Amino acid sequence: MSVIPDFLPSLDSLAAQQAAQRLDRLTKPPGSLGRLERLAVELAAIQGQALPQVSPPAMLVFAADHGVAAEGVSAFPAEVTAQMVANFAAGGAAINVFARQHGAHLEVIDVGVATPLPEGTADSPRLVDERVRLGTANMLHEDAMSRDEALAAMAAGRRAAERAAAAGCRSLIVGEMGIANTTASSALLAALTGASVEGLVGPGTGLDAAGLAHKRDVIERTLAARRPDPADPLEALARVGGLEIAAMAGAFLGGATHRLPLIVDGFIATVAALVACRLRPSLRDYLLFGHRSREPGHEGALAALEARPLVDFELRLGEGTGAALAFPLLDSACRLLAEMATFDDIGIDAAP
Repeated sequence: MSVIPDFLPSLDSLAAQQAAQRLDRLTKPPGSLGRLERLAVELAAIQGQALPQVSPPAMLVFAADHGVAAEGVSAFPAEVTAQMVANFAAGGAAINVFARQHGAHLEVIDVGVATPLPEGTADSPRLVDERVRLGTANMLHEDAMSRDEALAAMAAGRRAAERAAAAGCRSLIVGEMGIANTTASSALLAALTGASVEGLVGPGTGLDAAGLAHKRDVIERTLAARRPDPADPLEALARVGGLEIAAMAGAFLGGATHRLPLIVDGFIATVAALVACRLRPSLRDYLLFGHRSREPGHEGALAALEARPLVDFELRLGEGTGAALAFPLLDSACRLLAEMATFDDIGIDAAP
């Protein structure tokens, strides 16, 4: 199995047409449910069936550390990554709450946590060990990882998507955890789009003004030193990206091969989706954007993908939480198609 698929299935125009025709026969004025109706048609096209289903979802949280954390670009120390992985494994994080709410298949995939996990964490059935290396290198001084390591992390993400499909999941919610990953995401987004660093960089875990200025400076110096090539997204990913970013890109590509709707979370997940789309542009057809993050770079990432998110709750947590909050909208779109009566059902020949 190639890490980057040679091709992705095309959208099913017939299924989309059938879904649209059914929507127009439901007991409501045509188009009166607005974006929900368009979402239903989009899901039908992705899944290749006129009555799509997105439940149960899989929630895949990829965790890794970043060497650039040593430059003081985060309000929290790198050890917090391992501590949060333990929290995910124990069921105590926000994404765990939403996973229980939606009956989701939840995996926490360690692709590069640098510090030892708290005792007992490794025994959790939620945790999958796919560690490629102990965090990335400090990208200010050397490439974050090699191309082979970036591909290995992508392969771990694709395997997670394969497991979700094998478990009967009908959609993917992809999230992350990694101290300093907004720094890597900002650098990667600037490299791929040519956007100004100043407009992309936000407070992440809660930096003050001085910390924010320092973070921008570190990213600008990193880009000058690493010189990532925007025409080679895999090289850019290896030079200034992150292991969990690579894994999310792989999960998106893997999910699309199974016609799974892909619900993209916030800033970091959207940058991962951008990388994956630069590698396989047809992936864009499978992406649904859950929310608009408060991270300023998210606006630029969404614009690069011509994306309109489903909700805006001013979140900046990560983990997949924004995508999880948007998931009921997809479920409602599917239920609308399957369960709402048509004019034929109630004996009316045509819509008024």
